[in-house]
Amino acid sequence: MAKKILVAEDERDIRDLIAFTLQFAGYEVEKASNGEQAVQMAPDVQPDLILMDVRMPRMTGYEACKKLKENPLTENIPVVFLSAKGQESEIEEGLDVGAQDYILKPFAPDELTEQVERILKEIGKA
Repeated sequence: MAKKILVAEDERDIRDLIAFTLQFAGYEVEKASNGEQAVQMAPDVQPDLILMDVRMPRMTGYEACKKLKENPLTENIPVVFLSAKGQESEIEEGLDVGAQDYILKPFAPDELTEQVERILKEIGKA
């Protein structure tokens, strides 16, 4: 059974590129256009992993991750942030709100697939 990944990214082109890359690698992908939508979708979708942009309208990735970790239905779903901001303080904030990992943009499609596979192995969902 294919692993399911929820991608939360406000920029449509990037969201579609990530989804295409992961689908090509054999993953089932659900897409959300902001953090609020990801928080609403996650309990029903029950993804194996959530890839989430940090800076989004309505609800930042940090706020969305915090809400996901507060909900018993989604608290165990690993969240990985995608961001162009690689400062140590930003990464720390992401990990503090419960993120599993942090992937810096820009990334090559094969790098993204490798990172996702590595993270799923780390959490025992590979």
